[in-house]
Amino acid sequence: MAPELVVGILVVYFAMLIAVAWYTSRGATTETFFTADKSAPWYLVAFGMIGTSLSGVTFISVPGAVKDQGFGYFQMVLGYLPGYAFIALVLMPLYYRLNLVSIYGYLETRFGFWSYKTGAFFFLLSRTIGSAVRLYLAARVLQLGIFNAWNVPFYVNVLITIGLIWIYTFKGGLKTIIFTDTLQTFFLVSAVIISVVLVGQALGLSPGQLVQAVQASEYSQMFYFDDWNDSRHFAKQFLAGAFIAITMTGMDQDLMQKNLSCRNLGEAQKNMFSFCVVLVVVNLLFLTLGALLYLYANSQGIALPAKTDDLYPLLALKHLGLLVAVFFLLGITASSYASADSALASLTTSFCIDFLDFKHRPEAERARLKFWVHLGFSGLLYLVILVFHLINDSAVITAVFKVAGYTYGPLLGLFFFGLFTKLKVRDHLTPVVCVASPLICYALNANSEALLGGYKFGFELLLVNGAITFLGLLLGSKRQAEAVSA
Repeated sequence: MAPELVVGILVVYFAMLIAVAWYTSRGATTETFFTADKSAPWYLVAFGMIGTSLSGVTFISVPGAVKDQGFGYFQMVLGYLPGYAFIALVLMPLYYRLNLVSIYGYLETRFGFWSYKTGAFFFLLSRTIGSAVRLYLAARVLQLGIFNAWNVPFYVNVLITIGLIWIYTFKGGLKTIIFTDTLQTFFLVSAVIISVVLVGQALGLSPGQLVQAVQASEYSQMFYFDDWNDSRHFAKQFLAGAFIAITMTGMDQDLMQKNLSCRNLGEAQKNMFSFCVVLVVVNLLFLTLGALLYLYANSQGIALPAKTDDLYPLLALKHLGLLVAVFFLLGITASSYASADSALASLTTSFCIDFLDFKHRPEAERARLKFWVHLGFSGLLYLVILVFHLINDSAVITAVFKVAGYTYGPLLGLFFFGLFTKLKVRDHLTPVVCVASPLICYALNANSEALLGGYKFGFELLLVNGAITFLGLLLGSKRQAEAVSA
């Protein structure tokens, strides 16, 4: 695809986003930025969350990972369903009852100051790293499609990418994002559907033959029950999916901020249940696309790239024709930006609410501080992306969930301890427990094969991390300490 055509598509695309941002940010206040004035239509939130949840990681890495995992990733997707049900029926009622802007305010109500700050800190850490990885994907594709041809270095590419996000989110915040993400999700879903159809046509397959070809291929295995030590085992993937959904959605300010923008709890729950059904279908489409891409590459004798993340970009931009390339570009841009824009808003919200005590400041001061915090997190994302570009050596989706296993585990332990016990923690010890738990998990993971008879941890490391945090809080709880001293 000619770089000039790519630029033309992106100019039109971002002109649309900026037009939406201008319209939705008129008369916006900091309350609009943080909560969308509690007036967001639930169906727009539900549809827009698809793009936020999937991101460029799903768009590129899930199809690529089919080579090594088949449809095994769908086991984790099925695990999302009980996780989202827990969010809708347990967490959402709690957040709405407390009338929270930042969900980590629950930790202050339940435990105290240090627990609250610790939870907010781990969110900031988790979301900064995760969002940087997701934006890294978009930047790589733009580098391949545009900037390499013009000898523009990667760091300039990333600067442009983040600058565009900042432009259309800095004023309207969440209210703008709900509408722009709806538009971007439409492009994302359209891109994967059209890609499946066009790759099937390139293989000479009718819709029925397409399904049969995927089922008969070596990539179609969905369930793994044989080897407990295999990280793809169904039980590991399903449980990890459930708890990843709970932590990376229900205990994550980014996605819950959108849910809390609905008019009431009932609408937020309708949003969540609608969202999870569509998410399962879309993930199945991505896996189908992955199998088709490998079948096409094999049929054409195309050498597979060293990194599976590069398969879809390579075929879309170099081999499958202009239409596939255009929709691929729209899809990867939409998925990456839909995830990144809401992440930037949620990072800004959490820092302002959780660390700058915004509720006690006048509006003029809030607006000024919000501007600088928003700009500061844009700069931080820029730096983290450049670092990740230097050190990344694995499939991006694996990297994201690997990081999540360490950084979201303490949040899982904190929230579950608050929800399922009536004990009070020694608040000043919470940061110690939450830092120690990921370190213990890292050591355990590094030595698991020697210590556990060849066992390899997969994404279930998140559960282990949460359990260690829970146990540490239990051992340090006031009732436990008083019983020992007695």
